[in-house]
Amino acid sequence: METTDAFTGLECRDCESDFDPETGTHRCEDCGGILTPTYDYDEIDVDRETYESRPFDSLWRYHELLPFEPAVAVSMGEGATPAVDCSTLADELGVGRLVIKDEGRNPTGTFKDRGASMAVTAATQHGAEDVVLHSAGNAGQAASAYAGRADLDAHVFLPSRSSFTTKAMVNVHGGDLTVSGGRIGDAAAAADDAIAEHDDWYPLASMVTPYRHEGKKTMLFELVEQLDWTVPDAIVYPTGGGVGLVGMYKAALEWQRLGLIDELPSFYAAQATGCAPIVEAFDAGREQHEPVEHPDTICGGIEIPNPGASRWILESLRETDGGAVATDDDEILDAAIAVAQHEGIEMAPTCAAAASGTWKLAEADEFGPDDTVAIVNTGSGNKDADVLRSHLMSQGV
Repeated sequence: METTDAFTGLECRDCESDFDPETGTHRCEDCGGILTPTYDYDEIDVDRETYESRPFDSLWRYHELLPFEPAVAVSMGEGATPAVDCSTLADELGVGRLVIKDEGRNPTGTFKDRGASMAVTAATQHGAEDVVLHSAGNAGQAASAYAGRADLDAHVFLPSRSSFTTKAMVNVHGGDLTVSGGRIGDAAAAADDAIAEHDDWYPLASMVTPYRHEGKKTMLFELVEQLDWTVPDAIVYPTGGGVGLVGMYKAALEWQRLGLIDELPSFYAAQATGCAPIVEAFDAGREQHEPVEHPDTICGGIEIPNPGASRWILESLRETDGGAVATDDDEILDAAIAVAQHEGIEMAPTCAAAASGTWKLAEADEFGPDDTVAIVNTGSGNKDADVLRSHLMSQGV
């Protein structure tokens, strides 16, 4: 494997067992826990000038804090997305500055490309020929695109509720698509059955591979740089599995350890009221969620009733003095339209949960008048334009 100098291996988040990255490829062999890449931070010699001297062209500019060398990366220039100032919305919210990190500008239109680039790179380094995952939609599209670029076969399992766009693009990218049941749990069960029959397939599911959150952590690096090395007071993230949220939390801890930033942002998980296991656990003071028995939200990307990384998500919220918020579907759709009409940024319904949640947090005086607040728009509104248009039509527009 062609790994970076400081990458030391994988550590289990639960039992703290360590694994060599050549042999420890997915979940912990001892307890089944989540593995995460570890580094020898004493071997990392970077400062602000290091990054300022490099082109702002992809997430791989942060390679010292990534597992693999850029020379072996399966990349399409993912990352380097804009952080758009939204002064009109800042005034409405009563905060000093509001920026939207617009991940809809990635190659396949979502932040999933960051995780796919890293995880498919890992698959190639492990000699895989086939990759497999279940997904609500966007991750399957991204995995198919990057697998095709790496000349790997992708086997993607989606629920029937996934958008036509994501299903179509899995096929367009050459992926082997299976549609199973109505919700993500159905797709996960079908994928597990297929993996049991094909032990040579390399899983790319979130928090099964240790590498998707490692790609997504670069959103934090970019955001801080884009704010002229000022850490935002709050980051609001639309949370289902929470892969990007825990990745950004990990990134903030790493840059703080390296002396690149002094403080951590407060992280907020935004969910839909129809599926809000993280919000319920946070409000109840629990360390882990309780699964939602009957999830019901139009926001399919965050309709994750049983998030496997909930302990890590809740830790990131509490250790940064953040919080969790849930809003109704109508409020989420209204927020997506408001952002599009006032600032021009296209947010998919799932992503707009972060915008809607930000409004609710502001109404609860969670932010100060001088605060800088960042919303992560995890995907383009073009993914679900029909849903947004239907919402407008229901209002007589």
